[in-house]
Amino acid sequence: MTLLASGLSIYALYWVVGIIQPQVYRVTFLLISLVLTFILYPGAQSWGRRVVASDWTLAALATLVLAWPIFDFDQFVYRAATPNGLDLLFGGITTILVLEATRRTVGWILPGTAIGFLVYGYYGPTLELLGLEIFAHRGYTVGRLVGTLYMTLEGIFGVPLDVASTYIVLFTIFGAMLPHSGAGQFFITWTMAAFGRSNSGAGPGRTVTMSGFLLGTVSGSGVATTVTLGAVAWPMLRRAGFSPEVGGGILSASGIGAILAPPTMGAAAFLIAEFLQITYLQVIAMAIVPAILYYLSIVLMIEADARRLGTKAVSVNLPSVSELTRRSGYQFLPLIAMVYFLVSGVTPFQAVFRATILAIALSFVRHETALKPKRLVAALETGGRAVLAVAATTATAGIIVGVVTLTGLGLKISSIIVDLAAGNLFLTVIYAAVAVWMLGLAVPVTASYIIAAVMIAPALTLVGVPDVAAHMFIFYYAVLSEVSPPTALSPFAAAAITGGNPFKTMMLTWKYTLPAFLVPFAFTLSPEGLGVLLQASGPDIIRTVLTAIVGILALAMGLGGWLRQAATTSERTLATIGGLLLFYATTATDIGGGLLFIVAITLHLIRTAESATAGSRKQD
Repeated sequence: MTLLASGLSIYALYWVVGIIQPQVYRVTFLLISLVLTFILYPGAQSWGRRVVASDWTLAALATLVLAWPIFDFDQFVYRAATPNGLDLLFGGITTILVLEATRRTVGWILPGTAIGFLVYGYYGPTLELLGLEIFAHRGYTVGRLVGTLYMTLEGIFGVPLDVASTYIVLFTIFGAMLPHSGAGQFFITWTMAAFGRSNSGAGPGRTVTMSGFLLGTVSGSGVATTVTLGAVAWPMLRRAGFSPEVGGGILSASGIGAILAPPTMGAAAFLIAEFLQITYLQVIAMAIVPAILYYLSIVLMIEADARRLGTKAVSVNLPSVSELTRRSGYQFLPLIAMVYFLVSGVTPFQAVFRATILAIALSFVRHETALKPKRLVAALETGGRAVLAVAATTATAGIIVGVVTLTGLGLKISSIIVDLAAGNLFLTVIYAAVAVWMLGLAVPVTASYIIAAVMIAPALTLVGVPDVAAHMFIFYYAVLSEVSPPTALSPFAAAAITGGNPFKTMMLTWKYTLPAFLVPFAFTLSPEGLGVLLQASGPDIIRTVLTAIVGILALAMGLGGWLRQAATTSERTLATIGGLLLFYATTATDIGGGLLFIVAITLHLIRTAESATAGSRKQD
């Protein structure tokens, strides 16, 4: 399997420089991914890591049914309107195999959802008999469903899988190269050396947050960043006095931000670019400020908790930043080079390909990090294995998107949301946030974004939200659903490392990220708010970014409950309301929110000054 997994990575890298018909490449990419999935992921937990006969059978079936389109793809696509018997048989088997692969990699909820959509596509007229006229449609035969989902580029082989087989796999390989070349450990060590030498009790928490941000720029995975960071950072947090639950909350909140942090941003960044037909660089630019606001909110909430809990500074026995930079600063070059290539107009595929080659070359600067054949194959294997879950997820998401497009369900759902909100912008945004959040509780970020993009984004655009803001809103809430109760993978992973209570860890993670839940409202509720996405005039960008920062500060005081000392209920209420108003991004609400925050700070400073004076007099 090492050979096949590393071969998948090599195949993806060859696609950048070779000549392969795009449609054929998607099919072969899915073929290899399914074969690997059935062999590497057990059908049942009780099987352990054993590969049983049924796994080999499924792998053989995947090879057969996905080799079929490759033999004559042009004719295959031409028959989509009138599939023959083999097309129907192989299409049905392919659908089942994709659903099974998804079940093995991410659980049963997403494939179960896809099955529900398939049933909906077939039994459309029945819904009218059940009194659900608004969802009813004419219904589609098995032949039509198979023709759309298996034989066109509107289903399994549609945009989601296209993005997985091009953008995502290449960035996954790039992300796999860095840890194997020592760059991942260097990023953590460098940030700890840079931010860990603080006399403040919040210093360890801030260090972990910044480490999560830097590591997340290449990881693109919340859970992976949490686990990688936790193994190194939890001992430091424990020495500082953070409890297992608080420490786990810090680790998972910092880790999940990896999906929001440019340039990788998980899979959704590439999907946004494809859906909106904009460049990947534009998506990165739009994500910069929200990512900064996200991590700023975590830092401020940690500061409040550190003061409340009385945590202490921890000495970091590491070389100086200057020494680390002098010795291993070249590890930053692949990241810098990739951004340079993107800015200079090189395609994302070429940019990440060149950055990957550079990372491999730079690994030979030091003997202990050199990507010699054995280690290079291990890195390629890691990249190939890491993309399997994404490949299955995006193929299943393609099934859902295909049914939604065929039946017009997306427009129906959007109309329902707009009608419920009576066309009100604020209520529509609230309903959309709840819908994406609930969807994200059940399915992974990539899938929830894809589904929401075709079903919920139109509702936002119908009430005047620009396309870019609508898709970034959905992306943001799809990510934040990963830290929301009752299901949150990153907090559970962090709790496993710290030994803390998983539920308490999850709730504390939610608390740390709570101010960030309001960031999407800043760029959807008013045209001026687009400045947060760098999609406005210079003055509007400056004003909205500054007011958003102040809003984060206000919410941190209100929700964290601390400034110089513990804040009173009235102080916290004023700060919270002020923070909420500052995220509405209009001149009137900015002034009102700013004044309330100033009043909250003033009351706090007066009260704490009087307390300090009284304490001093008592001592005298």
